[in-house]
Amino acid sequence: MVPLHIRIVRAIDRFTDTTGTWVAWLNVPLVLAVTYEVVARYAFDAPTIWSYDVTYMLYGTIFMLGAAYALHKGAHIRTDFFFEKWSIRTQGVIDSVAYLVFFFPSLAVFFFVTGAEGWYAFEIGETSEQTPWRPILWPFKMVIPLTCLLLLIQGVSETIKSVYAARTGRVLEHKEKALL
Repeated sequence: MVPLHIRIVRAIDRFTDTTGTWVAWLNVPLVLAVTYEVVARYAFDAPTIWSYDVTYMLYGTIFMLGAAYALHKGAHIRTDFFFEKWSIRTQGVIDSVAYLVFFFPSLAVFFFVTGAEGWYAFEIGETSEQTPWRPILWPFKMVIPLTCLLLLIQGVSETIKSVYAARTGRVLEHKEKALL
């Protein structure tokens, strides 16, 4: 029988892989919007009033919602030249403390503050003043607390992995190495 902590890690990581895949599909409408704007602007001299808003909102959404997937895959920046020289136990202790002391408290505060900001934008019907199209902003602003929520969920998995490494001296999951 698989221990509970490993089942939790696997379930959260599967969830993060799934949400990461869904978020990646937002690149399709982003590319279509940019392509449409380029063709309309340069081939027909007919720029749109909506493409700027759509592209920055989609790109921002992809960037933000992809953060939990990046955390899961180990794609965030860290000082690896120190970290890799430490034992797995030491790495686990450092990560565990960092998640508990810095990660969770700061993301919880950020979640509540940005959630209130997004809710306020919804209540007042806030619109963008970037272009004459003036789209509503609350869906875009609510991406930030959603990002915090996804990061908090993935943070539980990463904390369990860190505690496991600190206690056993073994890595529960190997991160994918980014190629530069």
